Amino acid sequence: MDITRIIAVRHGETDWNLATRIQGKIDIPLNANGRWQAQRLARTLAALDPLTAIYTSDLSRARETAQATSDATGLALCLEPALRERGFGHFEGHTFVEAEEAWPRETARWRERDPEWAPRGGETLSAVRERVLRATDALASRHRGEQILLVAHGGVIDALYRAATGLDIRSPRTWPLGNASINRLLWTPQGLSLVGWSDTAHLEREGQDEATA
Repeated sequence: MDITRIIAVRHGETDWNLATRIQGKIDIPLNANGRWQAQRLARTLAALDPLTAIYTSDLSRARETAQATSDATGLALCLEPALRERGFGHFEGHTFVEAEEAWPRETARWRERDPEWAPRGGETLSAVRERVLRATDALASRHRGEQILLVAHGGVIDALYRAATGLDIRSPRTWPLGNASINRLLWTPQGLSLVGWSDTAHLEREGQDEATA
């Protein structure tokens, strides 16, 4: 069978997510809520059809998220640097507002989603798409007939969504990219297709949740 089922997950929440601070390739850990999200995600994934492999960006916010599922399923983590977030160069460490105030012309090109523009020291959208899809093809082709987990970042998950739906790289983003949400895709040698997107039922805090009881 040439089909590989992919569960693609953005890492759990960080303090920089809350502050709208641009993380890029800076190695920021999960916050307390992000660790809670990772545990809820792990519990849900462990109860689904079995995973056969877990691949994660080597940045700690993704690795911590994936580690919870590794612990719950007994599967080893496979670190994959090609699943790292887009490099935002000199924008990294700044909030979106700070970047717009300091570099208005550059942030305008960013907002326009110019595929060949990159922040100084960063990556173009075209380059990110190419590395993400190349890595996804390579990983999925190892697991035909199986189900794998990819834990990555917003820019990576966005690239997968666009590839699976045929949307142009310049199209405005209108779909959610929530922390620790479950996104389902199918891979074949012909490409990706979308099965389900932004499932967050596992992140709803219940009255009897053990974290708050």
